[in-house]
Amino acid sequence: MEVLPLVALVAGSAIVAGAARWTRVSAPLLLVAAGLMASYIPGVPSYALDPHIVLPLLLPPLLYTAAVDSSYLDLRANMRPVAMLSVGYVLFATVAVGYVAYLAVPGLTLPVALVLGAVIAPPDAVAATAIARKLGLPNRITTILQGESLVNDATAITAYKVALAAAVGVSAGWAGGIAEFLLASVGGVGVGLVLMVPIHHLRKRLREPLLQNTLSLLIPFVAYAAAERVHASGVLAVVVVALYLGHRNWQVDFATRLQEEAVWRMIAFILESVVFALIGLQLPVVLKGLGEYEGWHAAAYALIVFAAVVVARFVWVFPATFLPRLSERVRRREPDTNWKAPVIVGWAGMRGVVSLAIAFSVPISVPHRNLILFLTFTTVIGTLVVQGLTLPPLIRLLRLPPRDVQAETLAEAQAQSEASRAAEDRLAELLAEPENALAPPLAERLRTVMERRRNAVWERLGEVNPVTGESADDLYRRLAREMIASEREVFVTLRDQRRIDDEMLRTLLRRLDLEEAAAYREEAA
Repeated sequence: MEVLPLVALVAGSAIVAGAARWTRVSAPLLLVAAGLMASYIPGVPSYALDPHIVLPLLLPPLLYTAAVDSSYLDLRANMRPVAMLSVGYVLFATVAVGYVAYLAVPGLTLPVALVLGAVIAPPDAVAATAIARKLGLPNRITTILQGESLVNDATAITAYKVALAAAVGVSAGWAGGIAEFLLASVGGVGVGLVLMVPIHHLRKRLREPLLQNTLSLLIPFVAYAAAERVHASGVLAVVVVALYLGHRNWQVDFATRLQEEAVWRMIAFILESVVFALIGLQLPVVLKGLGEYEGWHAAAYALIVFAAVVVARFVWVFPATFLPRLSERVRRREPDTNWKAPVIVGWAGMRGVVSLAIAFSVPISVPHRNLILFLTFTTVIGTLVVQGLTLPPLIRLLRLPPRDVQAETLAEAQAQSEASRAAEDRLAELLAEPENALAPPLAERLRTVMERRRNAVWERLGEVNPVTGESADDLYRRLAREMIASEREVFVTLRDQRRIDDEMLRTLLRRLDLEEAAAYREEAA
């Protein structure tokens, strides 16, 4: 692909995804619509992806950024439901949806139908978890959805490879397929366990943030390639390494953490935007290649497959939720639940980037490849439209108990109070040593900063400003930003008057940026 079309694709995708934040339409839907309209504009090039590089290029960074932000402890506490969804459900959906497609679509062989089933089996819970956090769903449901989206990719890709081997006539039979599945799963975890400790040790030894972030960009690709080299699951290797590094991220330099967060958020934003834009851009080409399946037949098959995807998830989720609770051990370890939670989990089965990446990687030689792409596109779009748009009102209708924000803030305040007491004790020890003699104003500044941190959380529990609706903490942050903005304007004016040079301006602005970051906590979008 030439450079200019690639730049245009990335830039256009980013613009559309950014514009979606100002509308009520989800970014994936707007990107698909924009890509579809752009595909009919004269002069727009035909975008084609090499099937052999799609998975290694797209999946590792997307999985890495999601896993690093996940909670290892929460996932371990909810391992049973996460495993039931990420392994059991994906295999069930692969067979169930594939068999329905085999029965519904004339001429579609069972191995090819199972390839389709594996492609659209894994839900992409990114949108679901974002909605869950925004609407304040219980933390356990959010954790289960997020954990499912991390591990189900490995299950789906392994099942896809087994079905693909059968579709092209190189399968060793079902026994060989099961052995390959087990080898890929165990091997992927093993590769991740081998790599995670030395990689973390190297991250701690590197003192330069730029080098650390360069290493961070390489980690998912190294883990994925190493696992695939030994025919193991690269997805599981990436997830294992990322969970370990995220769990121990506090041991890395603060400058690295700040840079990493910004870099990986940008990468995830660009990749997800580009993939959804490619759906719209490639849909006309796929439609032209449907051959005998064109017209209303294709629409009928799309509706059947979509319905099978939705029904199969509910068929699995309800028994998987309640049957294990017949065991007294499970009831003791897990909180009680009712029918509302599995309804939410069942309806939160939107498909997304992972299914698209797998579909793009289907070799051109596979029979009915365009039909597989078409049914994947329509299923992803259908789940985003039907389930994505109706999930928020469904959550409100069911009136699940919301997260206790007051209790969470209280726990945060207590944790900060304990940490501040430890800091006070350590400061007293240090100031008592002769070599740490510090002028009283500077020592008092250290105590003031520490006291400010301790009081900030408690102030969020207090009364709000009757005029602005701000807490004392929010008001403090706003005033601090206004003061810093005034300083920044003065520095720029002095540079324009040639009283300071640009190098000094950058030094002074960076100092203000760090102070603003300390004074103002940016809320996650």
